[in-house]
Amino acid sequence: MSQASLLEDVLQWSQDTCRKELKSVLPKLISMNHSFESWEEHIRVLKIITDMFLPHIDLSELEDECFSKLLPKVVKVFDGLMEEIANQVGGLSSQNTGLQLLLRNALQETVQVLGVLSACVRHVCSSAEAPALNAIRSLPFCVLKVLTDTFQHCKDSEVVYCGRLSLVADLLQALFKEAYSLQKGLMELLDRVSVETSASEEVSDIVTVIHNLMDICSVISNLDIALHANTWKCIIKQSVKHQSLVEDRLRHGDISSRLCDDLQVSLHSCLELGEQIRQAGPQVTSQSPEYKLFQKNTKMCRFFANTLIHYIKEFKSFLTKFCGQFHQLYLSVLSKFPPSLCAPALPPPLSEELAVAVVVPMDALLLQLLPIRGYAEAVLQPDQQLTAEAELPQCVLLVNVLSHLPSQPEEALQLWYSGSEFPEDTPRLPLFLAVFQSFQRCSTERRVPVLLPGVMLKGQAQGRVSLHQHVCVHLCACVAALPPAHFPLLERCLLATVLQTDTQTALLAVDVWCFLARYGTAEMCLHHVLLLADLVKLCPGEGHHMAHLGLLLRRMVFLMTASHQLELVQRHPASCPENQPVWRHVLLRALSPEARQRAEEGLLALVLSALAGWQQGGHRLAELGTVNEALPALLALVRCDSAGAESVSSALTVVTQLWARMCPSQVHLHPVIQRTLRLLLSTSAILVKNIDPQVVCQALGCVGALVSQTCPDDVALAALDFLASLGMVFFPTDVQSQVLPRLSGVFGALLAEGSWLLQHHALEAFAHFAEITNHEDVISQSLNTEETKTKVVNFLSKTITTEEAGETRLWRLRGEAAAVEQHRQRLERLDSPEEVAAETSPAAPDDRIATDDRIAPDSQPCPKRARLEPSAEQEYERHVQGAESSLRALLALAHGGDGTSVSILPPPWLSHRLQELQTLITRISMIHTPDS
Repeated sequence: MSQASLLEDVLQWSQDTCRKELKSVLPKLISMNHSFESWEEHIRVLKIITDMFLPHIDLSELEDECFSKLLPKVVKVFDGLMEEIANQVGGLSSQNTGLQLLLRNALQETVQVLGVLSACVRHVCSSAEAPALNAIRSLPFCVLKVLTDTFQHCKDSEVVYCGRLSLVADLLQALFKEAYSLQKGLMELLDRVSVETSASEEVSDIVTVIHNLMDICSVISNLDIALHANTWKCIIKQSVKHQSLVEDRLRHGDISSRLCDDLQVSLHSCLELGEQIRQAGPQVTSQSPEYKLFQKNTKMCRFFANTLIHYIKEFKSFLTKFCGQFHQLYLSVLSKFPPSLCAPALPPPLSEELAVAVVVPMDALLLQLLPIRGYAEAVLQPDQQLTAEAELPQCVLLVNVLSHLPSQPEEALQLWYSGSEFPEDTPRLPLFLAVFQSFQRCSTERRVPVLLPGVMLKGQAQGRVSLHQHVCVHLCACVAALPPAHFPLLERCLLATVLQTDTQTALLAVDVWCFLARYGTAEMCLHHVLLLADLVKLCPGEGHHMAHLGLLLRRMVFLMTASHQLELVQRHPASCPENQPVWRHVLLRALSPEARQRAEEGLLALVLSALAGWQQGGHRLAELGTVNEALPALLALVRCDSAGAESVSSALTVVTQLWARMCPSQVHLHPVIQRTLRLLLSTSAILVKNIDPQVVCQALGCVGALVSQTCPDDVALAALDFLASLGMVFFPTDVQSQVLPRLSGVFGALLAEGSWLLQHHALEAFAHFAEITNHEDVISQSLNTEETKTKVVNFLSKTITTEEAGETRLWRLRGEAAAVEQHRQRLERLDSPEEVAAETSPAAPDDRIATDDRIAPDSQPCPKRARLEPSAEQEYERHVQGAESSLRALLALAHGGDGTSVSILPPPWLSHRLQELQTLITRISMIHTPDS
């Protein structure tokens, strides 16, 4: 019987006949495909087989009797049709109707081929029992191959058909729809398939299927959102379903990488749509196509983020090598949202909606990644070369790690807190040190400044805080929950950070250290202070080491108990010259009365001894350095508000004697005299109310002589503080002719200073002086040029002379940050603080801080110690000074608020209010009168 007659007969058969003749006719029908010349005849036979014979084949026989022989021919037909389309499409045009018909027929036949495969999938799915993979193994591979080529053809259609796409658009749409249906059926089939655990070939097959589905994802990502999402769902579902069989064979790097890429692509699409909506303005509503598309892409962002989290949760033990991409994903996502400086300016509702979909899942992602060593190594890698946009996200990431660690097991704490411990380990920084270094690199963000979410307080709305406060709060919270075993490394990190060159970062470490001292035991605070005192004495000169350690020491003394403060005074007597580096940084008002008295006596004895020695030596210039070493002790003494009358009297005597020896003509010639002048000016600014006017005249002469030449910045700043304090002094008439012209001359010279730093401080000092002085003539005489007058007026009225656009300011700040960083690195090369930290580390064998003195491993931290409250006398002084300053300002306003002699007409209510104030003052006086 010929092939044609056989086909005609078969078409007339009933279902029973087909079932009876299955064994004899099916092989003949499958073999016919070799002799047909047209694709239409091939497809006709394929449809006969699937429609009439396939329903009668048992599931156990499908692979051997049908699929293994038929499906390769299906693929061959499909490939032939694709090749024919590719060869003929170049000549397609609306005029060439013959070729147009040929291509349309080929596309229709391709749709029919996909229909044949869909029939095979539906038949298997209709089976009551779950099919084994080896019973249908040819079907998934054939379907996946055809689907990949079909979707690729649809994706490339604009390029393939060029400007003639409209001629076949309807058939391409039908092709995509059929492929969509086929893939949906395949995924339903995979849900039902079972895999024999003992069959390695089946395991390899399901792994290949998963990888092929992943390849399809890369093709369809831009074709259909729903199909893309469903395909990823199938990949994850199959991976988890057969996890024990496939986990060591899957391409985990490719899967996780593509999930990360798809998330970022969807996020980028959302940002572009958000920008379009922002530019379109208020006419875009929730029903507009742009907003609906934005919501769809936002859902995809949420889907990919949650899918990635799920995948990491299930296969985290296989993802150690790929954690670098998770780190970069986290940084990339956070850089697209405020407060990042490079975040696009989306409308707030859109930005919040997108943040909920993307940023919030990043927190769950971090929780999954915390126990993974590879992730810790990626995040804590030393000397990371991050872009400027990634610096703030890195800092926020590290802070988030801090907030999650207290709830993690000890293994995770050891991983993050300890850093790399052995040479063979991949280098990683201790977490605390990494936080400080990351904060230091965010110099531009600190100067803008960016604002981050503050801590939620009960009954209060969440506020926005600076980066410094945000990092500090989380560091302190982590320190409060830190197990005692990690304290030595924390101390090393704090000390290394205090000793580095960036002052703001050092201040952050100081804040955390003070919290540690406040939260811990009093004994630990004492040991820290004694260690700091030793370090201060070891620091040469007055560089950043001395400044940072001195600031920390000054604040730590406030936290000591009275007995421990007394011990500090005993161990480092203030009368010893070698202890002066310590006492120049200690505020005496922080000490208890007994400790303060001893410190004052020691400081005063030291200063008087140094001055007597210099006087006995004939006031030689070569020995003035000894006096300079003692003068900081005098400054520390007079800074104390509660200093005794004897101490103040002695200090005045010293200051008066030194000013008498200062020669204006020598000031600019000798740096040692300039240092003496700086210290004298700082001390005189505090004692100014008690200094003789002739001494003030002498001081102004020295300052004027130096200002007329090249004046060192530190001396100029001290001079400005002294000039500002002179506003509190009313000079007698007989010395006004000597003092006031010099005062106005020095002010005028410093206000005209070209350095922006000195100029700003000069404006502040002048404004303070003008606010409280009774000598209004000095104000007008100091403004000797129109340029200076304009500067002062603009400063007082807070007028901004030049507006700087946001983008321009940002570029300027980044440029300045780069210059500052180069300077900082140069300082680091000149002086390595890490070596100092290593030598004096609290964790060294000869440690001054014994582990036993800290919180015991099984105990809770001691209750907070009570702070030292200011004395009643200090409170009275503060309020009286405030009232006095306000009344003087009111008097100056009545005499002439613009600095002239013309008074301003007072408002009618002033007299009544003054009478009320007089009554209030009388009542206060009566309360404190001894007879009352």
